[in-house]
Amino acid sequence: MIIKTKFNNLILVKNKKFTDTRGYFQELMMEKNIKMKFPFQVMSFSKKNIIRGLHMQTKKPQGKFITVIKGKIFDVAVDLRKKSKTYGKYFSKILSAKNSISIYIPPGFAHGFCALDKENLVVYSCTQYRNAKSETGIKYDDKDLNIKWPIKKPIISLKDKKNYSLKEFYNKTNG
Repeated sequence: MIIKTKFNNLILVKNKKFTDTRGYFQELMMEKNIKMKFPFQVMSFSKKNIIRGLHMQTKKPQGKFITVIKGKIFDVAVDLRKKSKTYGKYFSKILSAKNSISIYIPPGFAHGFCALDKENLVVYSCTQYRNAKSETGIKYDDKDLNIKWPIKKPIISLKDKKNYSLKEFYNKTNG
């Protein structure tokens, strides 16, 4: 089931899950519902209280279909599309193996998440290949975004600590 949001082209997907005494079988994504191709798939493992992001590529930006196959995350997408009515705003949602909700984040958004369970496995299906030379990020705790993260003392990578503020990103990409 597709669930629209107030952000243009950002959607939630309630995946079908078939459970019986053996366990379950779950559909993760149907390209025909999203009308996109996903040539690049990656997976991350995160321990509890890790924040990854907020990441994006400036050249060949990726659309991302995010699914949690183990654990639970607080998922965040920040709209960085210059002409968008929701530029500089964020969308957040709890995604988990239990609730079977995935999110499609269109190109032009920064993405990140906070790992909420002891072990968290997240699958990303991407519309573009990774372009390391154009990777950048927005600070997870940027005051202008005012994201309500569910933890007080996150674990952040050294790379993510060097991310830009929203204002710095705007100036860098418009200067």
